[in-house]
Amino acid sequence: MPKVAKELSALEVKRIKAVGMHAVGGVAGLLLQVRMQEGSNVPSARSWILRTRLGTERIHMGLGPYPTVGLAEAREAAKVRLLECRQGINPIQKRKADRSALLATQAKAKTFREVADAYLKAHTKAFSNEKHRQQWQTTLEAYVHPLIGNRLVSSITMADIVSVLEQPTDKNPRNNRPAGKFWEVKTETASRVQGRIKSIFDYAIVKEYRTGSNPAIWDGVLSTQLPSPKKISKVKHHPALPYSQAPKFMKKLCENQSTSAAALQFLILTAVRSGSVRLATWKEIDLQKKIWTIPPENTKTKEEHRVPLSPSALRLLKKLSRFTDTPLIFPGKRNKPLSDMALSELMRGMFERGEMAQHAVPHGWRSTFRDWAADKTNYPDEIRKLASGHAVNDAVKAAYERTDLLEKRRHLMNDWAKFLSGKRATKESRSNLR
Repeated sequence: MPKVAKELSALEVKRIKAVGMHAVGGVAGLLLQVRMQEGSNVPSARSWILRTRLGTERIHMGLGPYPTVGLAEAREAAKVRLLECRQGINPIQKRKADRSALLATQAKAKTFREVADAYLKAHTKAFSNEKHRQQWQTTLEAYVHPLIGNRLVSSITMADIVSVLEQPTDKNPRNNRPAGKFWEVKTETASRVQGRIKSIFDYAIVKEYRTGSNPAIWDGVLSTQLPSPKKISKVKHHPALPYSQAPKFMKKLCENQSTSAAALQFLILTAVRSGSVRLATWKEIDLQKKIWTIPPENTKTKEEHRVPLSPSALRLLKKLSRFTDTPLIFPGKRNKPLSDMALSELMRGMFERGEMAQHAVPHGWRSTFRDWAADKTNYPDEIRKLASGHAVNDAVKAAYERTDLLEKRRHLMNDWAKFLSGKRATKESRSNLR
């Protein structure tokens, strides 16, 4: 071990200016290093160095700059390092390991907002459309980030998730919704938010930003704290026009020459979802085979859906102009798809002008069609469901769909078109009508 030098005072240490290593005493091997500024005769920096042995190896380690680290602090640090050496610990390696562990911990110290942003970025292609992604972002900004967005994802507990789902909501004068807890007043939205929080925590756990279980799981976790959404939420159906009023509505709609009106007519005649109509392109239409093939990306089930086109639907398509600068059948402004509000605004205007007897929305036409098919026809249930684009779970029915079920659906859609026009069904299909 190096000899213990004379123990210098703080003032004596302050006066050391000569370049070199200066023993300050008090702890064996503790030195004040003075270095010369490069290209000058002026001392540039002073720092603490501890020189000692670890086994047979001679080591030098820095203890910090002087005077940021004072004499007394340097002596205490030197004692700690010497004790580690006597215990067989290499202080230099230990410092590197501690720094590495600190950096790793800091890298994993993510806030919920940071993890949510990373999740959305990683799953951009998984969302059905930009609107779906925006819904995620909007609900997180509105209900989640204000409460836990800036919290470390590793520190959030189940109680925090419950606080998010039970946060108070103000009364909404537009729909007369009362004030109350988020989970009870806006149950459907709150349930979606819970599922989104769960997915973000799943992502955080896999990325090792968090250890332990997911605090946003419903079964066995949140289900012990909150009532089931099925027991407190009321099923809200889209406002729909009774099928008895459909022919009169259709006649009035045909007087409107706008693109939105044509799109709504096509929606009613085909009984599909509005998104499929708004995004429809001419290449999906086979006029010769009288089939509209909707690609998977434009269906809710993410499966290709073939729609048999009735004579009325075909006449509508043949009347439409085709534009060279857009493939869309029903283009909106700047040749972009019609907005999802375009058809709704059209129907709202018709209601306000007294052109239909009660309020209804475009999606409600699927209910109108199903009610008519159930009440007024004898077509089998699987045909009626497939006509609306519903998935068939039974393997036999699914196989049947790929063959002649398309033609069976064609009869149904032809009868629906005739009903809308006020005409009677043909003798061939009259047996399927009640």
